[in-house]
Parts: sequence; C-alpha cells; structure tokens
Amino acid sequence: MNFLGDTVIAFPGRKPQQVGFTRIELTRILDLYGRMVAAGQWRDYAMDFTGDVAVFAAFRRAAERPQTRIEKRPSLRAKQGMWTLFGEHGQVLKRGHELPGVIAPIERRLLKAVDG
Repeated sequence: MNFLGDTVIAFPGRKPQQVGFTRIELTRILDLYGRMVAAGQWRDYAMDFTGDVAVFAAFRRAAERPQTRIEKRPSLRAKQGMWTLFGEHGQVLKRGHELPGVIAPIERRLLKAVDG
C-alpha cells in the first residue's frame, strides 16, 4: 500500500486491507509521545492496524493497560469524526474530525506537568 495524504491506495485490483496513519499523523502522534516520555509520563507504546481502525496506545509501564489510546476510524468521518481519544479506563475523552483538536487535552496535561 502507498500512503498519499489521507488516502490509502491499494495495489491495482486489490482493496485496502487495513486502516493506517498517514506520515503527518504518525509524526504528530510520535512527537507527542516523545514529549510525554521526556516529561516522565509515558514509557512504552503499541500500535494496532485492522480493516476498520488504526490505534496508538501509550503506557506508563509496559505491563499495564494503556493510559491513553488514540483511534482513527475512517467509517465515522461523516458522523462524529474519525478521531477518538480514550482514557485509561476506556472512557471517551474527546472525539473530532481533526487529530490536533483531539490530542489537545494530552498536550494541556503535558504543559501542566512541565510547569508544575
């Protein structure tokens, strides 16, 4: 598969088999991850890609459940937005159409951790 903008292009004659992050989206997520690691908030991450969803999960410790989960579900693009931010207990913290707006609560928490 080849990633161009928000479109996943499959090889000719084949349907895309999984949802993924674009290079820009992944750069934004990994930049946030690096800043959270530097602040001592996160220590590990995992990614999962299926036919319906791409997931980035960040952990305080590798043996725990994720502290934060960012999901991209293109099927929800026309509804509440394809981006969802989940908290540690699975609660929806934010939904939206744009990644920067959805990860804003984490970035605000990062600012408090650095200032405090």
